Amino acid sequence: MLTARALSLISKRAISTSVCVRAHGSVVKSEDYALPSYVDRRDYPLPDVAHVKQLSASQKALKEKEKADWSSLSRDEKVQLRRIQFNESFAEMNRSTNEWKTVVGLAMFFIGFTALVLIWEKHYVYGPIPHTFDCDWVAKQTK
Repeated sequence: MLTARALSLISKRAISTSVCVRAHGSVVKSEDYALPSYVDRRDYPLPDVAHVKQLSASQKALKEKEKADWSSLSRDEKVQLRRIQFNESFAEMNRSTNEWKTVVGLAMFFIGFTALVLIWEKHYVYGPIPHTFDCDWVAKQTK
């Protein structure tokens, strides 16, 4: 019984990954991760493929102009050529984000929520403190 169920799941998995999957009435193909992909990372400065895969007519003309002397290129054209190859510069990758504000805000929210739960428990769940914890009672016991 268990082996039949396991084989059934394995065969369904093999069939579902080998054919196109239908989602919302359309055919969806899974991405081929064997092909090189573009990624902006500081530890991987030269990606395998260019950022822009489909060049426009102006970009194709600029790529042809690139093959000539680079001193004839203007600064803006050099920047455009770099933007074809890369999405972000190192300065743009290294700039700080405001994500820390979200993290600190969520941490403070959960700390505040926990404090409210503890106050509610002290008020409604726990009973009054026993009289044996009173200072007078402790003093009488230690005599």
